[in-house]
Amino acid sequence: MGALSERGVPMISHVKRLRLLGIVGLVLLAVSSAAATPATGEASHGRHRLRPVIFVHGGAGSGAQFETQAMRLTSNGYPAELIAVHEYDSTFGLNTMEEVWAGLDALIAEMQERTGADQVDLLGHSLGTTVSHGYLTSSPERAADVAHYVNIDGRTAAAPPGGVPTLAVWGEGSPDRQIVGAENYYAPDQSHVQVATAAETFAQFYDFFTGRAPRTTGVTRDRDGRVTLEGEANEFPSNAGAEGATVEVWEVDGHTGERRGHHPRASYEIGADGSWGPFRASTRKHYELAVVWSPDETHHFYLSRFRHDDHLIRLLTSEPGTGIDQLREQSDRHTSLTIVRYKEWWGDQGAANDVLTVDGLNILNAANSPRSKRVNAMFVFDVGSNGVTDLTAPHPALFALPFLTGMDVFVPAADPPDHSIRVAMTARAGDGSTEAITVPNWESTGHHISIQFPDG
Repeated sequence: MGALSERGVPMISHVKRLRLLGIVGLVLLAVSSAAATPATGEASHGRHRLRPVIFVHGGAGSGAQFETQAMRLTSNGYPAELIAVHEYDSTFGLNTMEEVWAGLDALIAEMQERTGADQVDLLGHSLGTTVSHGYLTSSPERAADVAHYVNIDGRTAAAPPGGVPTLAVWGEGSPDRQIVGAENYYAPDQSHVQVATAAETFAQFYDFFTGRAPRTTGVTRDRDGRVTLEGEANEFPSNAGAEGATVEVWEVDGHTGERRGHHPRASYEIGADGSWGPFRASTRKHYELAVVWSPDETHHFYLSRFRHDDHLIRLLTSEPGTGIDQLREQSDRHTSLTIVRYKEWWGDQGAANDVLTVDGLNILNAANSPRSKRVNAMFVFDVGSNGVTDLTAPHPALFALPFLTGMDVFVPAADPPDHSIRVAMTARAGDGSTEAITVPNWESTGHHISIQFPDG
């Protein structure tokens, strides 16, 4: 969370280049893993004491999968200082499992020292449950530091790991999965990442941690119109900080995405930990968060309007010309978009599909976003730079990666931008409303656009 050392994993700080080897590792990984606190330490909450909460992400994941849950926690009275995420390179190119555990040791000790709490509450998702199971069973001392453990759609076990009281939450899949001796909660209509970010899961683990139901499972709106924003700019999927880049915060026109003014509202140099902020924002304004790698290379991020303090904003990027950026075709004729939601996009479920449009064209279908693919991020650009859109088949290299897909969509670009692109989402199982984010048509040579829709 911003200035906090959330990652806690020993990393080689000068490692900046994520090679395609790391992306191949993701494929193998997917196959293998299928408000200040009182002086007494823990924050008081009615008759209960709130312990620090730590989330461990899964493969190709980051703190982004806990962003909404963290805001739900603070909406229910948790101080932001009690919430942290443990990030690591899930391809294990920059760290070993033992180093990941050592980093979790450091983070737990940091949270205990800062808050005075004797124990923490721990959650793991997917591969993060393998990390957590190994950690809790590695020594009695480690298990003793954890009061409760939440196992989200990951490992099964014959007993709660390390003897720690456990809640196991399961999404779609076999109803036979369980952790024997734990509380087991099943959400068969929720997909793998969705079950980690869902309000229903929040209600389960909040009650498990506190002994009471939450006041709300939503994210409350800040009443004074001011919110604090902070997070990290990290390379995907290693979670190494985008060292040497700069994060700029620009106010933009909500109808066009065009920048307002000639200078950013704030600018942050990014070091090895990736942290930026805090920035005080207005709930009435729209913002662009830009990761500037050089005067000629910028990754533009556009999110829904901020309505609540957000300490876990993750700007996931690649140093230009490295890693996954090598799969993104570029030209001065077309734009390049990555559209993200941490709740899988469905394109083969008929009436239960999501709808995602780019300038009115629905880009979801059974070929590029089948339910079984678990798509969380879609790369959209003009494949072949031929000025033609073709949605009959996904981009093969991107489709081969876990949680990703790619689509051939031609959207004309200009330098400087000369029109706006409207990206709109109508979520499945929602109220039928459509949310839209409008961005300038930056050319893909030197510019990458990321759009993130809420997962709630």
